[in-house]
Amino acid sequence: MRPYKVLVVDDSAFMRKIISDLIENDADFQVTATAANGREAIEKVNELRPDLVTMDVEMPEMNGLEALKIIMAQRPLPVIMLSGINEQGMKETILALEWGAFDFIRKPSISNSQDIIAVGESLREQMKEAMLAREQREARASAVKAPEPPLPAAEPPAPRTVIEPAKRKPEPLSKEAGTLRAPLPGADKPKGRTTLEPPADTRKPGQGTDPAVTRRVAKPLPEVAKPATDRFKSRPREERGAGIPGQRAAAETAAGSFIEPPAASGSQASGTRGVRKLVAVGCSTGGPRALKAFLENIPGDFPAPIVIVQHMPPNFTKSLAQRLNTFSSLEVAEAEHGMVLRQGAAYIAPGGYHLRVVAGAGGQYVIELTKEEVRNGHRPSVDTLFESVLQLTSLERHAVIMTGMGSDGARMMKALYDSGVTSTFAESEETCVVYGMPRSAVELKCVRYILPLQEIAPRLVQAVK
Repeated sequence: MRPYKVLVVDDSAFMRKIISDLIENDADFQVTATAANGREAIEKVNELRPDLVTMDVEMPEMNGLEALKIIMAQRPLPVIMLSGINEQGMKETILALEWGAFDFIRKPSISNSQDIIAVGESLREQMKEAMLAREQREARASAVKAPEPPLPAAEPPAPRTVIEPAKRKPEPLSKEAGTLRAPLPGADKPKGRTTLEPPADTRKPGQGTDPAVTRRVAKPLPEVAKPATDRFKSRPREERGAGIPGQRAAAETAAGSFIEPPAASGSQASGTRGVRKLVAVGCSTGGPRALKAFLENIPGDFPAPIVIVQHMPPNFTKSLAQRLNTFSSLEVAEAEHGMVLRQGAAYIAPGGYHLRVVAGAGGQYVIELTKEEVRNGHRPSVDTLFESVLQLTSLERHAVIMTGMGSDGARMMKALYDSGVTSTFAESEETCVVYGMPRSAVELKCVRYILPLQEIAPRLVQAVK
């Protein structure tokens, strides 16, 4: 097999040399050209037609963002951004992911040989995943274009493959805080047969992928008035900044230790005692763009907190939360230790910390950040979040896995499903940037709804409301 052709774009000749050497440590890749700015990059993409591009974010004449936008419009191909760790670089990296970049890595420290080695390993892993994802998309496209051989006249068409959820006894109603919690809509019916890719003419009402259902639940519901004491909602969006004030300092403990969440303060308690439902979401490569599409379609009066693990380095998650907060009707914030969960808000785990949801005082639910060892190669880990949700049996729980490399989240989604939580969602292959994490969950047969990205939020809203 010929090596994949790579174009390296950076305004620093020294950095171009470092990145080129890191790439060519793998015989599957060959650096065929370099460019010093975005304008040169566009010319060489059109001239040389590389398989992949590594693109610096900040460059003179034309920066990486502007070049990315033109490349994705003219000749889409996998682009991996190289980002600085300053605030502007992080914000621009989030934009790049939104505009179609495959993923990003931070620039290595040129004075630290170990850091250069670590960045090289990460870069080569992303490049291999990018090529694999491209080949899978091309294979699917070819399969769609290829005409199906005609079936013999005497034989009926073969039935489609389905996932048959295990039969369970109906979940009894339970009394919590003086209210009855009923099963999800449709729970009194036999558990539906969920096809991996159901055709439009065979979808049944209530399957989530039914176009009529999607249109019905996507209609925004009237805003519910919030009390004046709700300090987070009462301020204009531009004053809310990065999100709910928290206690990040409390999270700075030694690696491997648990952090004891502080008792919830009275000022945080408003609007939090009624939490009876919880949504937990996990994603990785392609996640920022998927989260934007997902959160844009959740109404502001959504009756459950949403807790999210997106695999990202420290500090980048803050920029991601700020960006998503400008699009969503929910309040989106980077999670901080000791935050009390509230309805109408979404919390993103900070890079470098595992996030758990724990029961707090007075019937509240609190975010706990820990510096335990990495899990499935990640911190934060989706499995760690889902594991904490498994313990919260008094809540109605919903779990979602979207695009990403690897299998993080699948094992604990299986545990949730086996415990009786059947409101489990996975993004289907057709819309995933990388169909790794969702595929792992589907293969464990613990996913009730396998949906393209644009249908996940409407179906989740229907399930929760």
